[in-house]
Amino acid sequence: MTAPPAVLGWLQARQGEMLTLLETLVNSDSPSRDKAGVDATGEILKRFFAAHDIPVEIEGHEIYGEAIHASVPQAGANDTRPILLMGHRDTVFPPGEAGRRPFKIEGDRAYGPGVADMKAGLVINAFVMAAFKAVGGHPGPLAALITSDEEIASPSSRPIIERVGRESRVVLNGEPGRASGNIVSGRKGSVFMRFAVAGRAAHSGGNFIEGRSAIGELAHKIVALHALTDLEHGITVNVGLVAGGQTVNTVAPSATGEIDLRYVHAADRAFALEKIGAIMDHSTVADTTATWEILGEFLPMEMTPDAQKLMDLYVEVSGEQGFTVGGEFTGGCADSGFTAAQGTPTLCGLGAVGGKAHTVDEYMEVPTLLTRAQALAALIARLGETGL
Repeated sequence: MTAPPAVLGWLQARQGEMLTLLETLVNSDSPSRDKAGVDATGEILKRFFAAHDIPVEIEGHEIYGEAIHASVPQAGANDTRPILLMGHRDTVFPPGEAGRRPFKIEGDRAYGPGVADMKAGLVINAFVMAAFKAVGGHPGPLAALITSDEEIASPSSRPIIERVGRESRVVLNGEPGRASGNIVSGRKGSVFMRFAVAGRAAHSGGNFIEGRSAIGELAHKIVALHALTDLEHGITVNVGLVAGGQTVNTVAPSATGEIDLRYVHAADRAFALEKIGAIMDHSTVADTTATWEILGEFLPMEMTPDAQKLMDLYVEVSGEQGFTVGGEFTGGCADSGFTAAQGTPTLCGLGAVGGKAHTVDEYMEVPTLLTRAQALAALIARLGETGL
C-alpha cells in the first residue's frame, strides 16, 4: 500500500506556503527563557491551525512558554491512541537575533536562527496535520505537541511530554534530519550538574598555611571527573564551566563547576552518578567540602523492536518518495528520549535536513522541507502495516 496520492499532492501544492510559514517562524525570536517571545512564536502556529480548522488546547506556565496541543480526530479508528507529532519552538539564540540575521534563501539552502533546529520540523508537522485534516487517509487520530523549552532540558515540558507520550501510539519527533540525510535512530542521555566546593580563606602571603583552597580541590575533582569518561561504552564527563576565588592574593574560599554527563544506556546513568557522588564526598585538600545538584537532564533514546519497525517502514516510504535514508546515532539529546523511556515507539530527526545547529551558520536544505513532509505523511498513512 502506498501513501494516499491526495495527501502527497496536497503537500506538493503548498511548498511555497510551507516556506512562508518557516520564514515567519524563523523571524520570530524565541529564546527558551523568553516567555513572551516563545509564546509569540506559538501564536503563529495557533493561527495556522485555526486557519485549517484544527482545534488547539493550551497548557500554560508562569515561567516558561505554554505547551500547545493540536488534534485531528479519526472517527472509527481501530486504535484510538493518537499518533503524536512532536517538536519544540524555542531556540538557543538571544533576543534580537532574528532581526540581526533574518531568514534568507541562498541556492538550495535556507538560513536563520532555528531554521533547522527545529522550526522546519514544526512546519512539516503542522502541514502534515493540515493535509490529513483536508483529505483524510490517516489510520488513527493525530496529535501535535509543540513545546517551549527543549533547549534547556524541558524543565516545564517534560511532565507533559511524558504524559502525552505514554498515551500515544507512536511518537514522531521533528528534530532536524542529519546533514548526511539520515534520521536519528538513537540518542545519548545527559545529566547537567553543578557542584560547589567550600574551603577557607586566608591571606596568600601572610597566612597561607591557614587557607584551604577550594580552587585546588576543584582542580582535583575535575581530574577525577574527567577520568570517568569511557569512550568505549559511550560515557563522557565534561566540566564545561568553572568559577571561584575571591582575589588573587587570597586562598580561594569557594569554587564552582558545571558538569555534562552523557551516556548511552539507562543503566549507565546510575553507575556514573554513583561515581560522581563519590568524587564529591572525597576531599584531597584537607578541610574542604563539596555539594552538588542536578540542574536538568535528558533520557537516552534507545532503539526497541517496535521502534525498529517504524524505522524500517520510514526507510521504505522514503525510497518510494525518491530518497535514501538510514538511521544514525547521535550524542545530542532531545525530548524523544522522554517518550522512548515511556515505552512508546519513537523516531527522531524526521524534520528537514540541516546542519550547523546552534551556530550563525545553521542551514536547512530547502527541497527537503517538502520531501520530508511527504515521507512523514506516507509513514503515518501506512502505520497499520507495522502492527503498532
